[in-house]
Amino acid sequence: MLFAGLFMNHSLALSKGRPWGSTAHTAPGTGEPAAHIRYPLYQLGNPQLRVFRTNFFIRLVRPGTAQPEDTVQFRIPMEMTRVDLRNYLERIYNVPVAAVRTRIQHGSNRKRDHRNIRVKKPDYKVAYVQLAHGQTFTFPDLFPEKKSPEGSSGDHDDIRDQLLEDQRQRQIPDPRRGGVPNWFGL
Repeated sequence: MLFAGLFMNHSLALSKGRPWGSTAHTAPGTGEPAAHIRYPLYQLGNPQLRVFRTNFFIRLVRPGTAQPEDTVQFRIPMEMTRVDLRNYLERIYNVPVAAVRTRIQHGSNRKRDHRNIRVKKPDYKVAYVQLAHGQTFTFPDLFPEKKSPEGSSGDHDDIRDQLLEDQRQRQIPDPRRGGVPNWFGL
């Protein structure tokens, strides 16, 4: 019976036109080899079949030290180059770029794990992008201080005072218990 199963698999593979055990990839739904699929060349104005999305994730970082208004700091992957970043900003976000400077920040290795072995943080690349003439950037204030109206500030103080008073009352021991702690009882 085992030999019959092997023979059936062999005959099925040969009937599809591929050698037995072949792992040739096929185009979806056609059964034809995928090597013959070709996309048309890019031509300006021709509607495209594909949308190219980058494998890069860039992070806009608030600078640690004061920088000119036309300079923006990014944290980018190690594989990304200056040209990649310039094209990324100009083509996708329509940001005019004058210059791009990069540096590699080495990760700290001061931390130690539970076995007292040093653990190194990964290195990352920092990019300083100088915007074109006349362009400025100020980092947005993501968490602005909420200004409370004149009358509502007193309400918050009253509520806070009431909660503190309730907490003080709960901490005063009950004289009827005779010095027995609260946890020793029902």
